[in-house]
Amino acid sequence: MSNYSIALVPGDGIGPEVVSLAVDVLDAVGDKYGHVFNYVELIAGGKAIDLTGEPLPAETLLAAKQCDALLLGAVGGPKWDTLPGHLRPERALLGLRSGLGVYANLRPAALLPQLRAACPLKDEVLIAGNSEGKPDFDLLIVRELTGGLYFGERGRSADGNVAFDTETYSKAEIERVLRVGYSAAGLRRKKLCVVDKANVLESSRLWREVSREIAKEYPGIETSYLYVDNCAMQLIRAPGQFDVIVTSNLFGDILSDEASVLTGSIGMLASASLAGSGGAQGAAAPVMGIYEPIHGSAPDIAGQDIANPLAAILSAAMLLRYSFGLEKEAVAVEAAVNAALDSGLRTRDIAGRSGAGNTEKIVGTLEMGKAVLKVLEGV
Repeated sequence: MSNYSIALVPGDGIGPEVVSLAVDVLDAVGDKYGHVFNYVELIAGGKAIDLTGEPLPAETLLAAKQCDALLLGAVGGPKWDTLPGHLRPERALLGLRSGLGVYANLRPAALLPQLRAACPLKDEVLIAGNSEGKPDFDLLIVRELTGGLYFGERGRSADGNVAFDTETYSKAEIERVLRVGYSAAGLRRKKLCVVDKANVLESSRLWREVSREIAKEYPGIETSYLYVDNCAMQLIRAPGQFDVIVTSNLFGDILSDEASVLTGSIGMLASASLAGSGGAQGAAAPVMGIYEPIHGSAPDIAGQDIANPLAAILSAAMLLRYSFGLEKEAVAVEAAVNAALDSGLRTRDIAGRSGAGNTEKIVGTLEMGKAVLKVLEGV
């Protein structure tokens, strides 16, 4: 029997609701496959500010470092919007990422057949660039997570009328995230696109120089380059052309949110922030990771049993895959999510647009989570 420790940061807004169901799914996986998951619940974000006066208490980071992985719900909300930048809930995310050494953010975006009608693109657009001629897409954005504009020098002039944020990257930072991207591409369709703004930014020119050197080590993977503005257009014009996109912190943040809209709902998208390539499908050894849905805290619907828990559950699947190397278990969770959708169940954010017709049933957060559990448990 395998034992693993997982730090839990439910966070703010809908975070506690969706994390609770993700934990239920993990426990069901443990019971079925003979694993024991030990949880350590921690505070960060708005809740931590209310209790301690700071978004990331030192005790939280220390405890998280002693665990094998971290599952996070969401942080933030209008309650804390007027706080100075260094005390905002979002600073907890930056602190956890840097403190745990996770530097590669993996954000998959795929169009599930059950949610085809929720995608705003026409069939002919989806088919364009798709090598199999299908009206769908399946891409992965690998975002550098601990460098760039979000961690560079920043400040304001003495009179407050001028502000600046600095984009800084080292060769080593670029190399390591590119290797994560190539590792992922090698397990997928063997295509990798580096996205930058090398026609304007010196930091992007370094990205392109380094990537051309690293590409030589992966001759079996097709490497291409796009400026970020062109990439943003191509995601709308023909998302099927992409397999793996590797890019900087800022560009990855923006592009992954754009890609999420194409899937039908941001409530469906999981993410993994890794300190390496992870233990998926024969890749490198399992690594520390932070796993979280990308939908945010959504305080306007918190506590109403209407949030979509599937992104958090799929984040738990990524945790099983990348931090624990439990591929079979991760696939089982993903299959259970698909089965729940196949049955016609929909939370409000994906209801009425999925093409399920009269078989569609709108359910709440709890019922959707229980439907996934029933599949896993074979009920």
